Amino acid sequence: MRLVIVSNRIARPKADEPIEGGLAAALLPAVSTSGAIWVGSSGRFTDPADKESFAKVEALGTGAVATIDLPRDTYRKFYEGFANSALWPVLHSRTDLIRTDAEQYAAYREINSRMARAVLRFARPDAVFWIHDYHYLTLGSELRRLGIDHPVGFFLHTPFPVRNTMVSLPHHRELVRAMLCYDLIGFQTEEDVANFADYLRQELGVTGTDSFATQHGVTRLGTFPIGIDVDSFAERAVKSAARPEVSRLRSSLQGAQLVIGVDRVDYSKGLPNRLRAFDRMLQVQPGLKRAVTLLQIAVPSRAQIDAYRQLQSELAALVGDINGRHSEVDWIPIRYLNKGLSQTKLAGFYRTARVGLVTSLNDGMNLVAKEYVAAQNPLDPGVLVLSKFAGAAKQLDSALVVNPHDIDAVARAISSGLAMPNAERRERWGAMMETLRSSSLKVWMNDFVSALTVWASRFGLAADLSVEPPPRRRAELTAIQNY
Repeated sequence: MRLVIVSNRIARPKADEPIEGGLAAALLPAVSTSGAIWVGSSGRFTDPADKESFAKVEALGTGAVATIDLPRDTYRKFYEGFANSALWPVLHSRTDLIRTDAEQYAAYREINSRMARAVLRFARPDAVFWIHDYHYLTLGSELRRLGIDHPVGFFLHTPFPVRNTMVSLPHHRELVRAMLCYDLIGFQTEEDVANFADYLRQELGVTGTDSFATQHGVTRLGTFPIGIDVDSFAERAVKSAARPEVSRLRSSLQGAQLVIGVDRVDYSKGLPNRLRAFDRMLQVQPGLKRAVTLLQIAVPSRAQIDAYRQLQSELAALVGDINGRHSEVDWIPIRYLNKGLSQTKLAGFYRTARVGLVTSLNDGMNLVAKEYVAAQNPLDPGVLVLSKFAGAAKQLDSALVVNPHDIDAVARAISSGLAMPNAERRERWGAMMETLRSSSLKVWMNDFVSALTVWASRFGLAADLSVEPPPRRRAELTAIQNY
């Protein structure tokens, strides 16, 4: 079987360099060990006169990456425009932030069409296509229009909102109808599946529960919560503990306990509420001053979009205000890093922190929560404070689960985590690690691909497809590059 994965971003393993985007970070180990071909935007741009986009293929572990150059202006309207100024706000239930127009929607459809034509290169008889995330809602319909009858699945990494929110999106019916060209649509949680099914029934008049028949065929819906490579991340955290920058962090704390948050600067992550909760804790428990420090790593994101620029300014002002009121000459409550860090450094920082803080207002899964747990020292683990609105809360119920809108409750949870005895910390951590291992990245990938091929085979679209693809041989990679 040739598994062809398509996402907007791709990633390559580079030591001590950050990976842009949670999806790219998650797919990297999956692709490099599965023999899959991973197709995505190169970040480079073609001449506007070029009508087609072609793939440049390189080896990645046992798999390969294929990067596509796209026209600059069209891509900007697709990415900064419709994808992230219309789709992203709606999927995260922020309809007040929708900013889009007809040109941006046309660019969204054009990029999906170009990617479909580029992906045709890999459509050999045993190919299975797995399309990822909100950037490519219509890519499946474009593949079908081009004559592809292979199994084609889709996975949405974000939440899917309730129907009354989804209908705020311009062109929502066209987009969802196009999604029904996929054989299997995967979601992070059962709630997302229920919301999508309700939309199909109420807005499109399509009947069904977990499968829906339309003129395009039969589409199945399923829940596939994404995981991480648990043992690999835990091993990385152990090795990172001896790194100079991690040692410097521990030394600089001077005995204080560390609370850590790691997020893109995005309105879905609840960062202002997090900072206010930490502030509230220090107000209510002044004895914690000098005894605790928050390290907030806030990775800049989509700075060309007004909502993100405004959030960046709000966060900087909040950090300045809180530090100005609580700091002493040799201690500041919040260390605010406005940059990305490598997975290796983050693993060491997670292991150093007594509390991991995730306060998402609306999140598909949130892999930071899982990485924090995996990085802990089994003999002296930290405590995860986790928003009830992150998909991870459906699995990691041994965390301290909070409502991020309740500032006082979040403040109390942070304080409880700092004071929690070792026996309770170990019990909670052990339960969460058991969950992480049973729903790892490999399990997620195999479950989805297996469900896709089995479901598609019922309709004559797949035969003798192995769920576990064999390692990609160098000779085959060369053949792909010369295709």
